Amino acid sequence: MTAEPARATLIDGKAFAAGLLERVAAAAARLEAAHRIKPGLAVVIVGEDPASQIYVRNKGETTLRAGLRSDTHKLPQETDQETLLNLIAALNADSGIHGILVQLPLPGHIDAAAVLGAIDPDKDVDGFHVVNAGRLAVGLPGLVPCTPLGCLMLLKAELGDLSGLNAVIVGRSNIVGKPMAQLLLGESCTVTIAHSRTRDLPALCRTADILVAAVGRAEMIRGDWIRPGATVIDVGINRVPSRDPEKAAQGKTRVVGDVAFDEATAVAGRITPVPGGVGPMTIACLLANTYTAACRAAGVDPEPLDA
Repeated sequence: MTAEPARATLIDGKAFAAGLLERVAAAAARLEAAHRIKPGLAVVIVGEDPASQIYVRNKGETTLRAGLRSDTHKLPQETDQETLLNLIAALNADSGIHGILVQLPLPGHIDAAAVLGAIDPDKDVDGFHVVNAGRLAVGLPGLVPCTPLGCLMLLKAELGDLSGLNAVIVGRSNIVGKPMAQLLLGESCTVTIAHSRTRDLPALCRTADILVAAVGRAEMIRGDWIRPGATVIDVGINRVPSRDPEKAAQGKTRVVGDVAFDEATAVAGRITPVPGGVGPMTIACLLANTYTAACRAAGVDPEPLDA
């Protein structure tokens, strides 16, 4: 009997995120007991986008389960920019709020860059403010975007010391690609940022010990782009037609990543599935950032939250 070929080990982001939330809850409880500070997260949503409404509700429920303060501000679609900026100013001044998140997308009549730039960088738990981007770039303490922070936690949990490894990041966004590169540089990796216009992208990907796919194209990274034994972090979330022709004809979809998963598992050493990989880490890291922000506001060293 011929043995079946080895398949990649799945990196269980859902389980890791659950453990991280438990650590955040325990650390936050100790912070409150010792210093009478309950980390507080304020989420602002403008309009009635159904997906955003569900996402915000889930954030609120998870925040409360972790023992943190959760404030949600729901504003109507027609809210003007000045009203939104006034709310952010009030939240900046509220000592009981340590993290502020404005749910995107915002309505077209509001300048998202101006709104995000109005958030106090020390309360910017999304890590999108230009001050936090600068802090990350020069190695100063700041708040790091949640998705790349979650990716780094998974990588360190799986591989331990990352120093000297070759990392290729496919995607150059300010939200994932660029901060992911900075984080991996901070771990002494050799880092290349690639994108859809990179020449001979498959060959470059095959040089990677760590391959991070964050390009936003369904199953773009094929199995033969991956170095045997590499660790693959798939950040993509894409909806494609169902495999079932009848369901596809009814408009039913399924979620896939930026990596052709079935092909990749035959080559990679470790891989994050989609769903269940990177996704659950994002909200867990949001709450970790809120805890960290609360500690820094109080002049307290945050407890390490890595596994």
